[in-house]
Amino acid sequence: MKSLRRAEAVVLPLLTAAALVAVWGFVVRATRTSVFPSPLAVFRGLEGLAEKGILWRYALDSLKRVAAGYGAAVLTGVPAGLALGWSPVAARAANPVIQLLRPISPLAWIPVAIVLFGVSDTAAIFLIFLASFFPIVVATANGVRSVPAMYLEAGRNFGLRPAALWRRVLFPAALPQVLAGLRIALGVAWIVVVAAEMIAVNSGLGYLVIDSRNAGKRYDLVVAAMLTIGLIGLGLNVLLRRVETIRAVRWGFRREP
Repeated sequence: MKSLRRAEAVVLPLLTAAALVAVWGFVVRATRTSVFPSPLAVFRGLEGLAEKGILWRYALDSLKRVAAGYGAAVLTGVPAGLALGWSPVAARAANPVIQLLRPISPLAWIPVAIVLFGVSDTAAIFLIFLASFFPIVVATANGVRSVPAMYLEAGRNFGLRPAALWRRVLFPAALPQVLAGLRIALGVAWIVVVAAEMIAVNSGLGYLVIDSRNAGKRYDLVVAAMLTIGLIGLGLNVLLRRVETIRAVRWGFRREP
């Protein structure tokens, strides 16, 4: 049964993708459009970008920016969330500021980022950090608050000191929600880096989209870059999904029997 479900998890998405590509090709042929590219044209565009090394270089540039901005958000957001979840006083002090800044779209910060850092990698990394930081803080704080009090009391009854209580009880119990927040934040970070690269930098997959549009209206390359963005985003999501299957945290995620 498990092997059948694993096979379905691979085969069904592939069949769906093949059906969508077939519909795409049929619509392009039926409408005889000269603007939107066919699947074959996009594949040739991808092939050309790969042969020139542009695709790999730009994809790597985008991933480096996400790694820097998202990594900084994790290193600061998780400890901040732990502190806010543990201390009601700190939560009351910081919550108004968080709720004020959190709804602001990271894209609205683009002019500020350019003024502060110019058209540079730092501007894009700053935007990714902002996009990732708040979901991580909120998810971590909620994870800490949702830890049942009986867990903490049990730890204290076993003589755990505060540091050991945090390490052996509080953080493991909150970890499933923390990971859920990390996965959401990574998806947002990947969206934001593409948008930021269209304006704030001169490389990356987002820049490839806008540059292909401006340089002779190469919509085959535009769609090729879009598909690459989607595939990498899918890969990142699958990677964090795999982390959720680790024995130490998988208890916190609902799985099909």
